[in-house]
Formats: sequence, C-alpha cells, structure tokens
Amino acid sequence: MRGCKKNLAFLSLIFCSFCFSPAGAQVPNPFPTPSPTPSPTPLATSNGPMSSLKKMSLEELMNLDVTSVSKQPEPFGQAPAAINVITNDAIRRSGASSIPEALRLADNLEVAKASSSGWDITARGFNTGLANKLLVLMDGRTLYSPLDSGVFWNVQDYLLEDIDRIEVVSGPGGTLWGANAVNGVINITSKDAKDTQGAYVEGGGGTQPQDFGGIRYGGKLDADVYYRFYGKYFDGANEVLVDGSNAGDPWRMGQGGFRIDDEGDSQNHFTLQGDIYDSAVSSTAGDGESAGGNVLGRWSHNISADSDLSLQLYYDHTYFNAPKTQAHLGPFVSAPAGVFADSLETYDLDFQHHFHWDGANNFIWGLGCRITHDLVTPAPSLTFQPTLLDQGLFSFFAQDEFELGNDLFLTAGSKVEHNDYTGYEFEPSGRLKWNLAEAQMVWAAVSRAVRMPSRIDHDLEEPTPNLVPFGIKELLIGGSDFESETVVTYELGYRAQLAKEFSTSISTFFNNYSDIRSTSSTPSGPLGLLPLYFQNNLEAQTGGVEWTVDYQVLEGWRMHAGYDLLQENVWVKPGQTDLNNALNETADPKNQVFVRSSMDLPGDLELDPAFRWVDSLTYNYNAGVPGVVPSYAELDLRLAWHPIKDIEISVTGQNLLHDYHLEYAAGGPFEEIQRSVYGKLACRF
Repeated sequence: MRGCKKNLAFLSLIFCSFCFSPAGAQVPNPFPTPSPTPSPTPLATSNGPMSSLKKMSLEELMNLDVTSVSKQPEPFGQAPAAINVITNDAIRRSGASSIPEALRLADNLEVAKASSSGWDITARGFNTGLANKLLVLMDGRTLYSPLDSGVFWNVQDYLLEDIDRIEVVSGPGGTLWGANAVNGVINITSKDAKDTQGAYVEGGGGTQPQDFGGIRYGGKLDADVYYRFYGKYFDGANEVLVDGSNAGDPWRMGQGGFRIDDEGDSQNHFTLQGDIYDSAVSSTAGDGESAGGNVLGRWSHNISADSDLSLQLYYDHTYFNAPKTQAHLGPFVSAPAGVFADSLETYDLDFQHHFHWDGANNFIWGLGCRITHDLVTPAPSLTFQPTLLDQGLFSFFAQDEFELGNDLFLTAGSKVEHNDYTGYEFEPSGRLKWNLAEAQMVWAAVSRAVRMPSRIDHDLEEPTPNLVPFGIKELLIGGSDFESETVVTYELGYRAQLAKEFSTSISTFFNNYSDIRSTSSTPSGPLGLLPLYFQNNLEAQTGGVEWTVDYQVLEGWRMHAGYDLLQENVWVKPGQTDLNNALNETADPKNQVFVRSSMDLPGDLELDPAFRWVDSLTYNYNAGVPGVVPSYAELDLRLAWHPIKDIEISVTGQNLLHDYHLEYAAGGPFEEIQRSVYGKLACRF
C-alpha cells in the first residue's frame, strides 16, 4: 500500500505540472463533444434536493445525451442499442448505499447479492462466481481484473451524490470497448468538478449498513479551474446462513479522492482525478483485506465544429489478500489452509479521434495500450505460474456511421486487439437505425465479441502436496492452449415516446457462443483423472427479451416497469467432456420483473417503492450436480423529507417482504440476505 501511495503522488505531480504549464490543456467530461458547442446542462447539481433531473419531462430524458453506444454524445432515444440510463436523481431516490445496489435500477442486468460484501452481476446470462462477460468502466478506467476477467464489486465505490449517471448497455460492445465487453458494458460517470461546488455531508446507519458517513467539498483553484475532494466510510453488518445463524462476514471500507477540471478554454478541457481506498472483510476462513488507488488524466480538444480528439492516461494499483481454507477432494487429496494475495499495477493509454468525412460519414477511430504487472503470493492450495507476469494489450478500432437514405443509418466498424495469450482478436459489428418518426426508432445489429483468456484460464494451479509422492502435483490447472471465448449476437429493438406521458423500449436478442470454458480430466494421469484442467469444450445459445416502460401518471408521480426473459442452452461439444456437465458457467433466472414508483407528496415528502420478482435459477452444486435457488419477491421502500431546501432526511427499508432470502449460491456456505432499515441525513452548504 505504501508503494501505491508513492506512485499516486508521483503521477499526480506529473499531471499537475502538465495541467498548469503554459502549454497545458484543459479537460471536459469523460468523452469529448462532437463540436465546440457548450456541454448540456448538468444532469444534477449540488444546489439542493430538487435536482435538474427531477424536473425533466420524459421527452427531456429521451433527449439526454449518452456516450456508451458510439463513444460520442447522442440522445438516449436515438441510441441504437439496448441501453438503460441510471440518473443521479434515480440513485438518490432509490436509497442505494453502494454502486452494486444502484445497479438494481438497470432492468437489463442480473444483480444478485451473495454475502455481506459479495455481488454477482451480469447481463444476458453467465452469472457465475467468476462472471467474466461484462465490461465495467469508471470515468473511462476499466474495473475488470485480468486475474479472472471479472469485477471485484466489494471495492467499486464512490460518493453516490457525485455520480452523474450510469449507462448500462446489454449486448456486445467489443467493437468500441474491446476485451470483456461480451454481454454488456456498464459505464459509470462522475460529475464535473464545476457541478459539485460547496460542501456536502451525509451520515446515518441502521441494520445494514450499520453506520456510514461521507463528505465532499468543491471550490476553485482559478477563475475557470474547479476542484473537489471527498471521503467516505461505512461498516456493513453480517448476513446470515440458510439456517438463520450469523454468517460472520462483517465488511468495512474507507475511500477518498479528488477531481480537478479546467474549464477555461472552449476548445480544450483537462481533467485530473484520483481515488484511494482500503477495505476489510471477514469470513469463516479468516480476515481479508483489499486496498488500492488510481490517478487519471484526460485531455480533450475540439479541432473544429466537425472534428475532436481526446487523450487519456491512467495508473491503477489494486491489492488484496484472501484466506483459503484447507482444500479437500476425498480422503486423500488435500492442501493446508493459507493466505492468497494478488498485487496488480495497470498502466493504460487511450487515444481517439472523431471527425465528419466528406460531409456524409461520421467517423471515429482510436488506439489503445494497456500494460499490467501482476504479482501473486501463493497459498498452499492456490497459486498461479508464473507468480509474476507482465502483459500487454494493444488495440486499434475504427467505426463509421453514414446515412443510407430515408432516415436509415448504418454504423459499421471493428476493433483489433493483440494479447499475449491468443494473439490478434477481431470484434466487428454492423448496426442499422431507422427513424420511423420524430420520437420512434427501430434498430438492428449483428456483432462479434471475445472474452480473452484470464490468468485463471491459463496460469491457475491448485497444488495437492500430499499426492506429490504419487506423481500428482496439482488438482486443477489452467489450460496452456486455452482459446478466447466468442459470441456472435443478433439484436432487434424499438424505442419510442408514444405520448407526452408514455415512453417504452423493447430489445430482443439471440447469442451464439463458441469455446466456452470447461473442466476436463487427464485420462493418462496417475489416477486416470488428475490433474483437472480448463479447456474450451462448451458451446451455448441464449435468447431473450428486455422491455421497459415509463409513465408520467401526474406531474409529481412517475411509474416504471421492466421485464426480462432469458432462455439458455449450454452443451458439451460432441466428442468432448466437461466435469461439471455444462452447469458451472451459468446461474441465471429465466424471468425478472421490476416495478418502481417515484412520488412527490405534500409537505416536501418523497415516497419511492421498488418491487422486484426474480425467477428461480439452477447452479452447479457439486461437480455437475444441479442445485436450485428458489424464486423470490422483494420490496424496497424509501421515505424522505426536506424540512428546508438543502437538508434531506430519509429512511430506507430494503428486502422488506422476508426476514432473509437466498439470491445466489456457489460453493458454500450459502448466505441469505436480511431485511434491513437505515436512516440518512444529507446536508448541502
């Protein structure tokens, strides 16, 4: 951790010297605007509880700019993809206390809480304990780990008051975003420092979280140079086991950071930001720790009304250690308990250029380079070989949008990436958009994306010390010839505002997967079984429907409903084997239903109930034996009061329909999620 702080300080000095040098530029929002016109009104400000988003009509929300579909601002209603936008005001009114809780507001996601600090989140299936087909970004910084291609959700945090919006795209995004954007992209964007001026303080507690607090202050360094810094902490309570006993997994975390935005030049915009955190989680196996920090700089430049570019550089350091219990497989195969640790450093450089070509083509291209330095400290039952690994990921993408005629647009492009495991990977896509009317749009897409091998797939080793005399060194190893998993996706969607008070969106999809991860045995091994190793012996097809509707019942009352249908079929390739009978990669509900209401009541009160029903799911109980998590229905409810403009007092109840319920199961022991109630006081100065 001390090394992390030194690196953060060093890089901060580099960025600051660039920011304030005579030739320095200034930075905007995470993505450049296509012209030097001023940015739209901020989504939310610190000027009191009645934020600008709350006053937006459905029509204004449909015109809200999103950037995750094309890497350029475009109206939400015209974005040709299955996209949900979680606004700052929606997060506030949900009562969410963490980013994973806020993601429950995206109808096109599967969000399951597995423990006090554990979350399993995905889009369109494959929601396993090693969910690896969803790319998550925070202000342009990737959050997925090359250790397992997944996201450690217990350390993804921010002061929720300062999150501008979360864009959730279900479906492949590899053409623009590359590695891991197989089933979807989550793009978390924080507010510009200009929009977080003054002081903000929050605090509270209850049954879960037990207590929490946060503070942010924003000011000016110069006439057009704005800054903010923040800090927050929380203590999370234990969840329970299936018999109602204490799971013994309390969780606590502290985080702080800063952001600086230079707004002084309409053609240039510079942002410098950074965060640092420390987290501790307990379990029946012992106590674990996670810590890390990052610093990011971004420069955007408007060359002309039809051309702009951006350059981004960031450094990220993460560290965690996790206790491992004694491993057993029968009476003779075991490994003693110990502690596994991983330290990862990431250096990432990204450049992109957007311009209009010949007046008819809207073209964007870019280059990327990511260098990682990963060091693992082995436990007796878990290691990676080599323990120290340096890797490089290099990429190029290009995409063009042009009008075919009669309000029909075609977008085509591809990304080419080179990684150290499989070499070159290609991720093309074609996307059609047809504007039926001013507020109605039909879109269709065909895309290919890949999930590149992670260290678990390729470098994993689970030693078996007591079997070494018999010639068996490992229980499970990575596959030396493990290939990238691939998907080809076909999508069709419709989005419209059919009346001033009514809008809807529906998306359908069919996914064809190849080379999905499997577990094979070694028939020629000493026992005719070990070691087990990873191969690409599975194939899959999935399909489904994602539907949402918004209805403005009254001026101060809005209703939202969503429905997801997912059909999955996973099988072993002919002539191949899988120890887990194709059960280990999926644990997904077939149906999900969401209903939410946001109502302004007399007396400066707000009432926000949220109901969800999640279908049962099947998981791999033990080496190909299926287990079932029952379906469940739950209700969250928030009541808030604004005694004066800049003070908000709220009470939030979560999972109110049951004392506790099971949402996800993998490995063991299984934990159930308890009913919780907490209060919150928020003040702005």
